[in-house]
Amino acid sequence: MKLITRDSDYAIRALCFIAKSKNRIVNVSELTAQLKIPRPFLRKILQTLNKNGLLYSYKGKAGGFELAMRPNKIFVLKIMQIFQGELKLNECFLKKAPCPNVKRCKLKKKVDKIQEYVFRELKVVSLSYLMKKRA
Repeated sequence: MKLITRDSDYAIRALCFIAKSKNRIVNVSELTAQLKIPRPFLRKILQTLNKNGLLYSYKGKAGGFELAMRPNKIFVLKIMQIFQGELKLNECFLKKAPCPNVKRCKLKKKVDKIQEYVFRELKVVSLSYLMKKRA
């Protein structure tokens, strides 16, 4: 089980790089060279971030991307939800029908508490926080 997928990881890395490039449009070639992410894959990620309002996109010779909001307003949980959908740690392995024991299952209750903790922690992790930690 992966909590953070490759798409989310690459998106977070690209956003942090763009954020560090303060008030400058960053082109895909620079991102590809610095982050070592395949260009077609990175372009798809950047377009998704643009579509979801985290980046501004500029076309043309001097085109590229810049953040659409301050780094302290972009949170890891939001990025994960964009690329991974609704995050659920407590999905029963019997997916065909609801488990008849769902109301008294001790494991589900414990996993629900773990999920609440993980979400609460991820909700406060911003790009600003990640960039400070890497410094």
